Amino acid sequence: MNRIREALPADQAEVVAVWRECGLVRPPNDPIKGFDSALQNQSSTVFVLEDGERIIGAVIAGFDGYRGWFYHLGVKPEDQSLGNGRALITAAEEWLKIKGAPKINLMVLNTNSKVIGFYEKLGYQVQETSVMGKRL
Repeated sequence: MNRIREALPADQAEVVAVWRECGLVRPPNDPIKGFDSALQNQSSTVFVLEDGERIIGAVIAGFDGYRGWFYHLGVKPEDQSLGNGRALITAAEEWLKIKGAPKINLMVLNTNSKVIGFYEKLGYQVQETSVMGKRL
């Protein structure tokens, strides 16, 4: 039976392995630092989905005081299309509601039509904005 819970520091290696398997880790981003930072900050957390004793999915949820954000939603390929991603997003949405987030944002590569379709089915819409960034 699957269950969702907030991650513990001991889950780091298994969560990062899921993210790697899902192709979510890209240089120069360090997934270990991202995981650790999400757990150490009161305005963010990592939700994990377990199937028995193994972690099959994870997502970072964060609230910047203005908007909620999702990062690195990943479900092992063999466990996709079974409602697992939806379950993780629902848990993260509930956490963000409790935090007081009025809206949730997320970023998806424009070329990732499968994931864009997934989020559209959950009620998310492409926004008329541009994402800009600067590496520090």
